Amino acid sequence: MSRRECLTLRLDRVETPIGVMLLLEDAEGRLRALDWEDHEPRMTRLLHRAQKSYEIREGDGSTANVARVRRYLAGDLRALDEIPVETGGTEFQRRVWQALREIPPGTTTTYGALAARLGQPTATRAVGLANGSNPVGVVVPCHRVIGADGSLTGYGGGLFRKRWLLEHEGVVLPEQRELSSARV
Repeated sequence: MSRRECLTLRLDRVETPIGVMLLLEDAEGRLRALDWEDHEPRMTRLLHRAQKSYEIREGDGSTANVARVRRYLAGDLRALDEIPVETGGTEFQRRVWQALREIPPGTTTTYGALAARLGQPTATRAVGLANGSNPVGVVVPCHRVIGADGSLTGYGGGLFRKRWLLEHEGVVLPEQRELSSARV
């Protein structure tokens, strides 16, 4: 498909404990965008960079990808691995996004470690920018990247969502560790 052709996308909305999630997928069932209802302009902006011409049709929540997201929310943390994505982006961005998909649920990494894994240890800032341009957050789990000091760093959907996603996956955050050791 050339970039000039109009792409038809299906929009499904999924209620979650942290807000309404928006999923946009193409006719082949590939996820093109995922964001939160209160961040829809950001989703649209990122989608427009990848695909200039598209139309959106409202879905009814019956796709396999919606079912996979619901399984993830119910505790099947590997369900997101089954979702095919079509992200567009530059070659470097796609490499970063692929590396993000290789971070297992329940674990985190840092921007520096991710840059080193890509063979570009000085590209920490570029990795951060690619992370922030991820059009399919949660599925391409940019929420699993934290600061070098273990702190939560920026997340396009808001830090409260990043915290919830990490806790849902079983990550013990630094302040939780401090509370646990204070109780001992």
